[in-house]
Amino acid sequence: MKRYLYILSALLIAAITVGCDDTETYAEQKARENKQIADFIKDNNIQVIKMSDFLQDTITNNPETGPDFSKNEYVLFEDNGVYMQIVRRGTGRQMEDGDRWDMTARYVEYGIAAEDTLTLNTFATYTSPDQYWCLRTGDNFSAGFTSGVMFQYYGSAVPNSWIMSMPFLKPGFLNGEPSAKVKLIVPHNQGTQKAATNVYPTFYEITIKTEKWQ
Repeated sequence: MKRYLYILSALLIAAITVGCDDTETYAEQKARENKQIADFIKDNNIQVIKMSDFLQDTITNNPETGPDFSKNEYVLFEDNGVYMQIVRRGTGRQMEDGDRWDMTARYVEYGIAAEDTLTLNTFATYTSPDQYWCLRTGDNFSAGFTSGVMFQYYGSAVPNSWIMSMPFLKPGFLNGEPSAKVKLIVPHNQGTQKAATNVYPTFYEITIKTEKWQ
């Protein structure tokens, strides 16, 4: 009986040890995420530029709108790890202090770790654009989804990475004016709550228009 209990205890300890070995620490998860982002940047031939260089002309060269079509530039926000490419700034105006705008967005959310699309609303025949409001108070921007795919999957909270792009964009109205377009490489803590909880990076391609200004 004692021998049986000894063997059972040994097996239990071994199982616990294996279970602990299979559990990643948060530091290990972040290291894994950093490598996934680095691999994504390399695989997509992305050139990373510093914020100081970006602010000289606020241009990120890209294959879609240039002006140097041979480059695929993203600016790095060093304080939070978000990478941003402005494909089109838009033809409207930038938000001013006190502005509250109703916005629409067509987007694709791609899981960098999963190497697959997570959500999207680009099929106009089947889905409406996501609706959200955006408010500027001084130098602070806030936003909230009111309907759409992102609202359905993740609730009203707009990822901080989406909000970060607003100071640089000039979305036009929904009357045929060219919309703003931005691409983002987003670490977990600047994405959705689900990404933050499960520690995975995402890539967004977002086309934004202004429905009305208030």
